[in-house]
Amino acid sequence: MSCGLLSLGATFLEASAACRVLVPSWHVVCLPFSCERASSPPRCGKLYEDENEPCVYHPGPPEFHEGHKGWKCCKPRVLTFDEFLNIPPCTTGKHSDVDDTPAPEPAPSAEAPPQPVPASTAAAEPIRLPTRQAQPPPPAQSPKPEEDESDDPELPIQAGQECKRRGCNATYDPSKGREGEQCVHHPGAAIFHEGSKGWTCCKRRVLEFDEFMKIEGCKTKDQHLFVGQKKDESKEDIVESVRTDFYQTPSQVIAALFLKKINKDASTIAFSSATTVSLDLRTQDNKRYKTDMPLFAPIDTEKSTYKVMGTKLELTLEKADGTSWAVLRADDPHTGEIIQTGRAGRVEGPKKN
Repeated sequence: MSCGLLSLGATFLEASAACRVLVPSWHVVCLPFSCERASSPPRCGKLYEDENEPCVYHPGPPEFHEGHKGWKCCKPRVLTFDEFLNIPPCTTGKHSDVDDTPAPEPAPSAEAPPQPVPASTAAAEPIRLPTRQAQPPPPAQSPKPEEDESDDPELPIQAGQECKRRGCNATYDPSKGREGEQCVHHPGAAIFHEGSKGWTCCKRRVLEFDEFMKIEGCKTKDQHLFVGQKKDESKEDIVESVRTDFYQTPSQVIAALFLKKINKDASTIAFSSATTVSLDLRTQDNKRYKTDMPLFAPIDTEKSTYKVMGTKLELTLEKADGTSWAVLRADDPHTGEIIQTGRAGRVEGPKKN
């Protein structure tokens, strides 16, 4: 049995709530976070009669940290919000009309006294000396994917196909014409910053993920986008930039460039000079990232190495002069810190006669 409210344009969660009144009392709405029988909303919402019917869902809450998105109950982490919604559920259980999702762990108190650090440990850690007030980092955003403006009339649309625009959640009903469609959606990207959640295209911010999923769209188009335009498989998708991260030791810098499915045989990685790494990265899904990356300080090109992984390229850069790197790329903005590696020097007072 399905709820008729879904075909009338009601949101998924509104229809699920209304079904408690419209259907017999022996139907119950299932509450786990995500289920293969549902689309993008974070709850199952399936009407069921058999309590032993399998329910596939995420038992843990969502996690968003430094641009990465995933569920606390399983390992996959992705960068875009659309990829996050497509992470397959990890647990099979039984339907329930009780939301048993564990509450988020309380944040540690900011007033807790600092723990004493042993002298041997303190001496081995890098010492950071502030030089000027650093600019706060921008909030982590989901990269905004390019979006087609309309559906290709030659592509078939399956019944029940969901609109591709973020925040819309409308589904295709072949029994109805497409004239008069109104697609209310978010044209911007999802943004998560210091616990608040929202969209770059509008001002509203909320704290709970369920509330974020219910933020109404802020822009309207005349038709939904169910299938988009037919893709040219022979055309390369040029990637303008990738996310990078690095850490360092007194003799090396270990850098990561995050790009999925790199084709090792078709890509080129070269330490072309002491201050430049030349990259021509091609992926298995026809993407290409090409750049000459200027480095913060010179490296030993003979001793430097790289490793291609499933989600990133890892560079091990051998320092040529032992300099502490403030940033990875020479054209990156500085953070306002000086990082010292090794043991700090001691300043002795005047000697007594």
